[in-house]
Amino acid sequence: MDPVSRRLLKELNDYQREAHNHPEIIELSPADDEDLTHWRATIAGLDQTPFQGGLWNLDVKIPHNYPMQPPTVKFITQICHPNVHFKTGEICLDLLKTAWSPAWTLKSTILAISLLLSNPEPSSPLNCDAANLLRCGDLVGYESMIRMYTQLFAMTEEDQ
Repeated sequence: MDPVSRRLLKELNDYQREAHNHPEIIELSPADDEDLTHWRATIAGLDQTPFQGGLWNLDVKIPHNYPMQPPTVKFITQICHPNVHFKTGEICLDLLKTAWSPAWTLKSTILAISLLLSNPEPSSPLNCDAANLLRCGDLVGYESMIRMYTQLFAMTEEDQ
């Protein structure tokens, strides 16, 4: 077994053993049993945030030289967030680019993305509309817009 597969299997086992400690991660696993370099994740919006009640699917692609290079992670479920491109799901997060370290795992990466939801960085936006609301100090407008898009794209009718 190659080193990347060995590392990914260890990360999967570690996550499954500790999954109860991270209720914001609903799922983190390979997309299918044949390819360990393609994973799916599902995260839940945290309570007391405008994302509360939403579920977002993420696509995780692991490079052949992981963990020396970061995975490519993007939102599959549409999300309105200053640091996520509304159409492509691309995520602007330093750890996915310049701040990556082999010490990061897929679990810690998904946790960082989950934390990004409630801690946006409007100074490096991929969604300028959402970022501009925060930059102008319109928190009510921002949270209303986030709740609307959460209900539209990340909640079932029963959840609303």
